[in-house]
Amino acid sequence: MIGRITQLFPVWAVLFAAAAYFSPELFVGLKAQIVPLLTIIMLAMGISLSPKDFINVFQFKKAVGVGVLLQFLVMPLTALLISYLLGFNTELTVGMVLVGSVAGGTSSNVMAFLAKGNVALSISMTAISTLLGIILTPLLIQLLVGERVDVPVSAMLMSLVKIVLLPVGIGLLINTFAHKAVAKANALLPLISMIAIVLIIAIVVALNAENLSQVGPMVALAVILHNSIGLTAGYYCCRLLGFNESTCRTIAFEVGLQNSGLATALAMKFFSPASAIAGTIFSVWHNISGSLLAGYWVRKKETPAKDTAAC
Repeated sequence: MIGRITQLFPVWAVLFAAAAYFSPELFVGLKAQIVPLLTIIMLAMGISLSPKDFINVFQFKKAVGVGVLLQFLVMPLTALLISYLLGFNTELTVGMVLVGSVAGGTSSNVMAFLAKGNVALSISMTAISTLLGIILTPLLIQLLVGERVDVPVSAMLMSLVKIVLLPVGIGLLINTFAHKAVAKANALLPLISMIAIVLIIAIVVALNAENLSQVGPMVALAVILHNSIGLTAGYYCCRLLGFNESTCRTIAFEVGLQNSGLATALAMKFFSPASAIAGTIFSVWHNISGSLLAGYWVRKKETPAKDTAAC
């Protein structure tokens, strides 16, 4: 039952976004809850991790290295290029670059499983990119849009420590020392995370209800292009490097599916509600595109490739 509810995440996200758009007063007052909600998501992510997930980084070191490089190179630069081509203003550009500069999202783990990818690799990549993002995200924002807007790098870094590192670390400790107790509640973690992200989406939509009809379609186009390029680059770069099909699919999801909830929270905290539109739309779209791609791949016969990703 819980699994069925969480599988309908895109539906819930659209329904709550619609409710927020037509009745923004229901969610505007919850603006201050965005960061606490994201903290809950990161805590749930930490509880789902174990020390083994970080040790696996060494087992899949080549694949992880390629994935992380693509993650923090292709996605930020693509976001900036798309924003430039579509003529976005500073607020929308910052929002796009934020989405491109954060770590991979936890939904990539689910998509990797559905697409018969390497789930252990997916979890390890999400874990390591999340930790690296604490430092890289503020630096990338400063590098790419620092000339157009004031980027509080130090404050953002400290917020990422509080919002990401501490909750994930606490969750990891809880899972390590109370694994049996946690195992009983594991089924609830995706549901809790889904409720939190749906509420974040609704709050941001409510705060942007007045101008969403004007900029929403263009931002949606940008998000679809951004996500598609990330998925494509992740997959075909790995094919060219000779990774096996399972690894190619996994890295495609890790590169293309972003922690857009974090991007949204950072936009609201350090920039403006308009800067959070990209992260909000991305949160809905990447679950739809990921599900469709996973469904396609699971029905598609794997293409042979030299297996260089196992080490």
